[in-house]
Amino acid sequence: MTEHIEKAEKHLLHTYNRYPVVWEKGSGCYLYDTDGKKYLDFVSGIGVFALGYQNAYFNDALKAQIDKIIHTSNYYYNLPAVRAAEGLTSLSGLERVFFTNSGTEAVEGALKAARKYAYRRDGRPGHEIIAMNRSFHGRTMGALAVTGTESYRTPFEPLIGPVNFADMNDFDSVYACVNGNTCAIILETVQGEGGIYPAEQAFLKKIRALCDEKDILLILDEIQCGFGRTGTMFAYEQYDIMPDILTCAKALGGGVPVGAFLLSGHVAEKSLVPGDHGTTYGGNPLATAAVNAVLDLFAEENIIDRVNQSALYLMECLDRLAGEYDVIVSRRGMGLLQGLEYREPVADIIKKALEKGLVLINAGANVLRFIPPLIITKEQIDEMMAILENIMSELYS
Repeated sequence: MTEHIEKAEKHLLHTYNRYPVVWEKGSGCYLYDTDGKKYLDFVSGIGVFALGYQNAYFNDALKAQIDKIIHTSNYYYNLPAVRAAEGLTSLSGLERVFFTNSGTEAVEGALKAARKYAYRRDGRPGHEIIAMNRSFHGRTMGALAVTGTESYRTPFEPLIGPVNFADMNDFDSVYACVNGNTCAIILETVQGEGGIYPAEQAFLKKIRALCDEKDILLILDEIQCGFGRTGTMFAYEQYDIMPDILTCAKALGGGVPVGAFLLSGHVAEKSLVPGDHGTTYGGNPLATAAVNAVLDLFAEENIIDRVNQSALYLMECLDRLAGEYDVIVSRRGMGLLQGLEYREPVADIIKKALEKGLVLINAGANVLRFIPPLIITKEQIDEMMAILENIMSELYS
């Protein structure tokens, strides 16, 4: 492994502070490094490998598509994309979808759609967007502009604007940002990297009502918290509201790079037209074959039911641990997107976990994030807790 890491550090652009491990393969909820060591994965590629590694149905679907056709141009139709579009619109309740290559590209498209909607309505440019502090929407210039961490944005300014930042779950702070130029409010239904903060029911209801009153578009970013992660196919289903635009990615392709933004019929009709937006690879047959395989597996393996059962057990275990150690401030989250907030940085816990064969990540310096494959079992949660409890005993007893 040391040789591989040295080569990587020599040739790869150093934009990540990587952990000293080189993955070779995966199976179910486990990863294996190039030395053959086995690790229980509670990161799932930050929610990407939601259905685990080496799923035979998923792999066979991709192999079959490779033997047919991998790529065409979007000047033509392809069968997997048509099927995937039908499946996603049916599940989401939104009428139109545009396939991208990633989550950040989905956010870029959503922002363009919102700006174009307002432009066609008012006949002028210069419309504003409201985003949330602590949010994370991606690293490209548009997505970065609505990401609520100033230190991420400052080196790359000027970004697209104007963007006004409010506080998650503080409706008054949002309302104070609204003016005649506001075209959209964008937020994660559950903030991920910002610390695992779910939107409160009353807050999101008020945001929806405000958007309806002012003809402002509500963009929900469910790139991390969507696709069964919170116990419903999309997290917004638990709030009894609908977004105008939805972004998704990560689990959408089960490991294949694919994202999407979906629009209501009304917004689709009154925003982007031919020539406004495009992508070379987005919606290609291989990527959308992956989407279709994921949708099939969700239905056939009752993934949502499994999430709700395992999530309840995971929350009970984490609550018990939080009650045993004063260094833990609280647990919060929805479904299988959970966080433990500590009174100090969690870097040492993550490092020790990796040494003991458990893969964890943070969500901000002080929050330990739990985002396992959606197929995680009670026995594997027990395995994770045994390692974590051992680390807690070493560090805090």
